[in-house]
Amino acid sequence: MEAVQKDYWYFVVLIFLPFLKVAVQQKETVTVRLEEGMVLDCLCPWDGNLSMVSWTKVPDKDPVAVFHPEYGVAFSHQYRERIEFLRTTPMDGSISMRNVTHQDIGLYHCSVQTFPQGPWTRNIQVEDLDEPPEEDASTEPPPQEVTVADTELVAEQNNNLTIRCNHQHSGTVYQVILEKMLHGEPWHIIGVCKKVEGGLVGEDYSDRGQVNCADNLDVSLHMTDVVQEDSGFYRCTFNTDAGVKTTSVQLTVTAPGAFSLSLYMMYIYIGAGAAGLVLLTAIFILAVRQRKKNRREEYRVKLHPSQRQVWLSQADVVETAAQALHAQQLTPFLCIQLCTQPHSGTT
Repeated sequence: MEAVQKDYWYFVVLIFLPFLKVAVQQKETVTVRLEEGMVLDCLCPWDGNLSMVSWTKVPDKDPVAVFHPEYGVAFSHQYRERIEFLRTTPMDGSISMRNVTHQDIGLYHCSVQTFPQGPWTRNIQVEDLDEPPEEDASTEPPPQEVTVADTELVAEQNNNLTIRCNHQHSGTVYQVILEKMLHGEPWHIIGVCKKVEGGLVGEDYSDRGQVNCADNLDVSLHMTDVVQEDSGFYRCTFNTDAGVKTTSVQLTVTAPGAFSLSLYMMYIYIGAGAAGLVLLTAIFILAVRQRKKNRREEYRVKLHPSQRQVWLSQADVVETAAQALHAQQLTPFLCIQLCTQPHSGTT
């Protein structure tokens, strides 16, 4: 009986041993000094096939960098051109960081996806163990980034809205990062969509909406009951095999019943269109009338001179007959005969 119980406990320990091992790895934290060119080690201790390496910064789980053996590397906007994967061994996910600032202080989480043994994780705490550099003591605010939006959206407060980032560039997309920049604030990642081993993986970090990922990695952010604090810039960064492409959207949230510039411009366009239509109609009517008048003039010009003057000749005959009647006292029969006799138009 005791032998059976021992075998049972051995079996239970073997089952939970991998989970205990992973739990220890997740709790282990290494401290690294904040310095130029610092290295964050993430070397998987076992052999196998590496599927992907991802770095995030907690507690907000902001994506930092991703390495994929087939699709290459992708970096978040604030870490672009500052991070490099070392790749000293096939299972190495370590990174080095340059142009460091005090904003890089914090806890970093490294996740190495492997096959067949599964994921291996590590936490690294970056701390400033020295005095802060003199340039960071300056009270001058950093220069603000000038952003030009590809699309502008206007929404009324308390309405629902969907912001879409559709891929319209060449190349195969393997990751999309959705970021938000409110007025006076830096860019903040609110969603990530990526392809991992042929499957679709979505990460939603937004607290003001729901991030949706399509199979073709088109990203949309659906927000309900928008408020004026949602106004700002939203940007999608597409990581493709042809390079990095970005699409930006500017959102403006207006108060209920407030003046809307876009609505005002729409009314102006409608009024201008109606006025233009009326003007074109008036011009058309005048042109038709002028054409008819010109045609009548052309018809009169084409007539024979005798035909154009027939009415004048007939009037002369009547006047001559009246004068003869008065001078010679002709009979009424002769007057009627002269008045009704056709005139040849020749003198």
